[in-house]
Amino acid sequence: MKAGVVHENAEILVEGSARRYPSLPLKEDPVEVTEVPMPAPKKGQVLIEIEACGVCYTDIDIIEGRVRCKLPLIPGHQIVGKVVEAVGVDGLVGERVGVAWIGHTCGTCEYCRRGLENLCQSFKATGCDLDGGYAEYTVAYADYVYTLPRGVDAVRLAPLMCAGSVGFRAYRLLGMYDGARVGLFGFGSSAHIAIQVIRKLHPSTEIYVFTRSEHHRDLAKTLGADWAGAPSENPPKRLNFALDFTPVGETIPRAMELIDRGGRLVINAIRKQTPVVLDYAAHIWQEKEIKSVANVTREDVKSFINFYTTHGVDTHVQEYRLEEVNKALRDLKAAKTIGAPVLKIK
Repeated sequence: MKAGVVHENAEILVEGSARRYPSLPLKEDPVEVTEVPMPAPKKGQVLIEIEACGVCYTDIDIIEGRVRCKLPLIPGHQIVGKVVEAVGVDGLVGERVGVAWIGHTCGTCEYCRRGLENLCQSFKATGCDLDGGYAEYTVAYADYVYTLPRGVDAVRLAPLMCAGSVGFRAYRLLGMYDGARVGLFGFGSSAHIAIQVIRKLHPSTEIYVFTRSEHHRDLAKTLGADWAGAPSENPPKRLNFALDFTPVGETIPRAMELIDRGGRLVINAIRKQTPVVLDYAAHIWQEKEIKSVANVTREDVKSFINFYTTHGVDTHVQEYRLEEVNKALRDLKAAKTIGAPVLKIK
């Protein structure tokens, strides 16, 4: 089968960008699209013929070595496809399913028993510890796949598996209320879905979007933002809550400057490319809070799929072929994509 494989960590070349990791090789095409053996499912697993797979900034973190994963690796953790084989599992062959970042957990540790399987010490991530969806086929644990509707383009469903479900977890960690003022920092794959969740569940909330891209600001206004500006600009009012979707550390103190007393920031990023520098008096005092998001639970993914089928979400996607995966990664790193980049596999 055909697959995109990462053989070594490398800094992804983006024209005009300064180097951050001079110890790594600089590559325009860090993913090799090549023929690899077909994976074989074991007991409790399914073989999936992949229709589409989203490209996530975490994939860039993996390639550039900020997230340590097995190598060689087939990345990709926003998978939509059809089950073509199941071993020791009934009722899934022929079903359209999704696979998310959460690939397997132990099920017995303290965190798993408390419903916090995202914090399991034995957490295995799809497209990191387990081969993922930059391929024509993949294997997944049957207990970690999710039935998806058939009548929707797979390319539009793929972002639900991470951009949507992780953003949904971040939104729930805010603990926000209707009528609040919330700021979204960055407006890519996850944020453009999160704004729709907030607008549908909290119609009286004022939503302010901070992003460098004029195109992203235009999309934010189309999707319900009350105000959109550059990160250096001040919004009409101070924030009660904020969600950070950016890959850089400088956004954190900026968000905390704008958050009012007793407010909360949730960081929806697995890594930051630059340091986070905070001053207690300026950024933390007066009962302000900062919380990170770590992975997702299966309940997060199921709840977001249910939200999608009940309320509807318009996923804006930019489509690429598997052979264009390196272009998709470069475009994402350069913030050239509008919405979510997705590989159309079949």
